[in-house]
Amino acid sequence: MSENRKFFVYGLFVLVGIIYLIRLLYLQVLDNTYETASNSIRAIPDVPMRGQVYDRYGNLIVYNTLVYDLYVTPNKLKVADTLALCNALSITRADFDSLMKAAKVYSRKKPSLFLRQLSKEDFAHIQDVLVDYPGFEYVKSSVRTYSAPTLAHALGYVSEVSQKQLDAQEYPYYRQGDLMGQSGLEKFYEEYLRGQRGVRYVMQDVNGVAKGPWKGGELDTIAQAGQNLYTSIDLEIQQYVDSLMQGKAGAVVAIEPSSGEVLAITSAPSYDPALFATRDFSKNYAKLALNPYRPLLNRAVMGSYRPGSTFKTVQALVAMQEGAISPGSIFSHAGAPMKCHGHGGLSGVHSAIQWSCNPYFYHVFRRMIYANTEKNTFKASAMGLRKWHDYTEKFGFGQKLGIDLPSEALGKLPNVEFYDKWYGVNGWKFSNIYSLSIGEGELLITPLKLANLAATIANRGWYIAPHLVKGIGKNDNPLPEFKQRHETGVDRRYFEPVVDGMEMAVVRGTVSRGAIIPDIVMCGKTGTSQNKKGKDHSIFIAFAPKDNPKIAIAVFVENAGFGGFAAAPVASLVIEKYIKRHVDRKAYEQEWMNKNFLQNVIIPKSQLPKPKEQKPAPTKPEATIVNREKAAFNKLTEAP
Repeated sequence: MSENRKFFVYGLFVLVGIIYLIRLLYLQVLDNTYETASNSIRAIPDVPMRGQVYDRYGNLIVYNTLVYDLYVTPNKLKVADTLALCNALSITRADFDSLMKAAKVYSRKKPSLFLRQLSKEDFAHIQDVLVDYPGFEYVKSSVRTYSAPTLAHALGYVSEVSQKQLDAQEYPYYRQGDLMGQSGLEKFYEEYLRGQRGVRYVMQDVNGVAKGPWKGGELDTIAQAGQNLYTSIDLEIQQYVDSLMQGKAGAVVAIEPSSGEVLAITSAPSYDPALFATRDFSKNYAKLALNPYRPLLNRAVMGSYRPGSTFKTVQALVAMQEGAISPGSIFSHAGAPMKCHGHGGLSGVHSAIQWSCNPYFYHVFRRMIYANTEKNTFKASAMGLRKWHDYTEKFGFGQKLGIDLPSEALGKLPNVEFYDKWYGVNGWKFSNIYSLSIGEGELLITPLKLANLAATIANRGWYIAPHLVKGIGKNDNPLPEFKQRHETGVDRRYFEPVVDGMEMAVVRGTVSRGAIIPDIVMCGKTGTSQNKKGKDHSIFIAFAPKDNPKIAIAVFVENAGFGGFAAAPVASLVIEKYIKRHVDRKAYEQEWMNKNFLQNVIIPKSQLPKPKEQKPAPTKPEATIVNREKAAFNKLTEAP
């Protein structure tokens, strides 16, 4: 009996031992509870490459270049010779102290960003040196790189996400230190360009020391690169436009009328987009922000100008559609407060467009405004303006066209409510608003809207919203809104006299003879936008060829005077270059490139650089002149 009890006790101990062994096996091998109890799990984001940007022919415009971000863990760092380390990193001792202070504030035990965007060459130079400085580690990253110094405003830039942007997130995607599109296409298509973030789970101890992947990395996800953008930009034409606008302030927008695709878009003066893809982003931005010529302003979509005589095309079209005039209507100059440019007799709308006759369009607008049965001139003016506004708005004025660029300006298309607020209800009439007849007064547009007007006339009555991206992820895959056709409500037949007039304006009208393109029928309209602070702005809109148009364009040159002699040459040369792929008028081209109108730009005093205080040259006390008035007095009282 005692022997049986002995075996029972031995068996019980063996059973308990087996249970403990099984439990230990489960805890240490099969279960990760013990593992996670003694270690924390750190999620390390895997940031994807941003999508690249191509032109309409597949030429690369924006791509990514590999760089290295240097991280430091203060408690691990041992520096025997600080000066040698600073020299190797190409930073000053003050920079080193500042960066280390920021790192220690973040954490003494965890790595934090020390230097961003080291190039492959810079990294290769310091890689061997870093072996002697434990505490440094690197992470691969990328920066935006540009094939040419062009399209700065349209492409936009990326920079570190701000705290305000982090707080405003509906879905927590971005983290501190991430890059985000801040303007241009980079901002508009941010969700497509940024890609899908990946993540790696790493175990680390209480000191933040990595202990290896968690669960062997089975829960890790791989980052997916952002989608590429295939733009409608013709890179060769874009660079040609840039060269023509050197030494000028203004904007050029060229559109393919049938699709609304933007072929070229330039705001001048501009800057190299690569300036915003370096560690010196803040310094470069500040320098450009202080430039009195305002190179950061995207004049193409944000600049507000009066359209001048280019708006007469709209007046003629709306008036014919409303029945206020016919294509053959003729008006005398009598009663018009505006001067005429000087021309022969007019024979209808086409010749009025050809010679840009101010009195003619004064009478056209007057007839439109009073084309109703109301006897009270104040009420009749309000009724007429409301109808005129509804038609004109369909051309895209007074609203956003919806281009795929942020910060598009609305412009201004004054309505009845606008003048009621200004003059009071029934307190204004045609005599208060007649300047609208020739594109002046309270009317404001952007170069983009005038390019769209040229495309609308080229299409004889419709347009597709201008856009720069024709494909997301693959070619010919634009956003749905860039396939929609917008109608003006003006019959096609009324566009023919306007188009004929624009053709004659180039052949024998308000455009300089040099702008005529051999073998290409260009239809254009000049404009001169009044400017109270200096010389008037030069405007020209055009499209070509006359039948089956391939390109529509608007050109603004600030402080350059009459449209036919300043803006027209740019449009003419761009159209020839785009259709022929070369320019035959070399002398004409060179003459324009040599012009410089920046000196005419009126710069606000607040933006002028402050003159440095200069110490007066040392002079003898008795020869010192206290002020200008005393000097003049001495001269007047001098003995003859």
